[in-house]
Amino acid sequence: MKISASLGIAIAALGIALASFSIAAHAECTYPKAPAQIPDGKTASEAEMIEAMKAFQAYNDGVAAFGSCLDQETKTKAASTAQLMQLKTLQMKKHNAAVDELQSKAKLFNEQVRIYKSRAT
Repeated sequence: MKISASLGIAIAALGIALASFSIAAHAECTYPKAPAQIPDGKTASEAEMIEAMKAFQAYNDGVAAFGSCLDQETKTKAASTAQLMQLKTLQMKKHNAAVDELQSKAKLFNEQVRIYKSRAT
């Protein structure tokens, strides 16, 4: 009898652990990663500028996907109206941080694009 009670506890603990892992794995929205480098417009080649442009387009898409993920997470996680409002506020702060970083990095990249383009004239 002692063995079966221990086995029952172990199975229950495993079930709880798996359920927690499943919820955590489903709920994660990956924060978008900014491009590692912005090429120097004074010295960059056209190919480097094009690759950077593609990286920023992918980054922009990542920020948009992050926002969509946060919206979906809010819809699936909130159990009550109060909890929904708290979660929406938190998700909005996360999304705003991602957008702010995108805008900051894009501004730096656009400055380098202007420098690059000024070399050609």
